[in-house]
Amino acid sequence: MYKEKFDMTGRVVIVTGGGGLVGREYVAALSEAGAHAVVADLNLDAAQAAAENVPGEKALPLRLDLTDLNSIQQMIDQVMNAYGRIDGLVNNAAIDPKFDRDHQQFHTNSFETFPLELWQQSLDVNLTGMFLCTQAVAPIMIQQKKGVVVNISSTYGMNGPDQRLYQKDDPNEPPTYKPVNYTVTKSAVFGFTKYLAAYWADNGLRVNTLTLGGVFNNHDEEFVRRYSARTTLNRMANKDEYCGALIFLLSDASSYMTGANLVIDGGWSAW
Repeated sequence: MYKEKFDMTGRVVIVTGGGGLVGREYVAALSEAGAHAVVADLNLDAAQAAAENVPGEKALPLRLDLTDLNSIQQMIDQVMNAYGRIDGLVNNAAIDPKFDRDHQQFHTNSFETFPLELWQQSLDVNLTGMFLCTQAVAPIMIQQKKGVVVNISSTYGMNGPDQRLYQKDDPNEPPTYKPVNYTVTKSAVFGFTKYLAAYWADNGLRVNTLTLGGVFNNHDEEFVRRYSARTTLNRMANKDEYCGALIFLLSDASSYMTGANLVIDGGWSAW
């Protein structure tokens, strides 16, 4: 009985940013759980690579530009032509500056001089793109009287970044920072989730946030040491460790859950 609640057989789930580091893991997990995963990514080659490496149901790779309404609608039309329904949307795609202690970009990420164009770009992708994709699937889910949206956020949306993690030990080196755009856009995800959960209360649609901690992606040893010391599990996440939570949120196992925030951060927020 309880195993059936996690069953995703035949369900159609769009994963934006599905060709990325964690997005690929979501796609593989959904396929293994029996779902038809739609790998929507700006990089079509990455989407195709992710779709070709699934262990279960075939995945559909599609190019998606979150800043282009026509691209979003084209993606929706292609999904409907292929499957005739949309059961889930994972708003995973986002601009997240990857930390590299030697990258010049991180030497220019101070708030006082942060470029307006980078701020606007993050708003366009991380927030407006999420808004437009959700708006596009809404009529389909409402007509079905069932659908699930999962919005991906970050511990840096719950709390400001610990900038000490990004500094070099050499005082003569310029300071480096995790930039303001990421924290602000990820923080807004919580409000978006709660608004939609309340708005769609009578339509059979559920909306929740999945908040992630840091995922190891070939970071330098000093950063990993500093980050790990901030978590109660004393390590960064592996790229596949969020898949169980995602399946839970998309499946009937979470049928009484909406407007909530599921935090998977290795204990970062426990102290």
